[in-house]
Amino acid sequence: MRRLRAERGITQKHMAKAIGISPAYLSALEHGHRGQPSWDLLQRIIGFFNVIWDDAEELQRLAALSHPRVTIDTSGLSPEATALANRLSSSIKHLGADDIRKLQAVLDAFEL
Repeated sequence: MRRLRAERGITQKHMAKAIGISPAYLSALEHGHRGQPSWDLLQRIIGFFNVIWDDAEELQRLAALSHPRVTIDTSGLSPEATALANRLSSSIKHLGADDIRKLQAVLDAFEL
């Protein structure tokens, strides 16, 4: 969203007013300090940018992944799965962008 706004030369203040939220809330969304936007807000953002289907789907996908506080429920999983979730939780803040991309590539290989 921030990239689209910047590419089009739109200020946060202008966009926030157009979609009916505060500039502070928009800034928090763009910086990952707020949870997933509501369906209604997401539709207003898509309408504001007047994006085509593929871009709209990408915005929806990114919104679904954007919650800053993730909970991993490992109940019923193996102790190793719980250990992995806990290790990732404690280590993620120390990982660099390249490390994160590598982990994502490993996980992508196992997507069902």
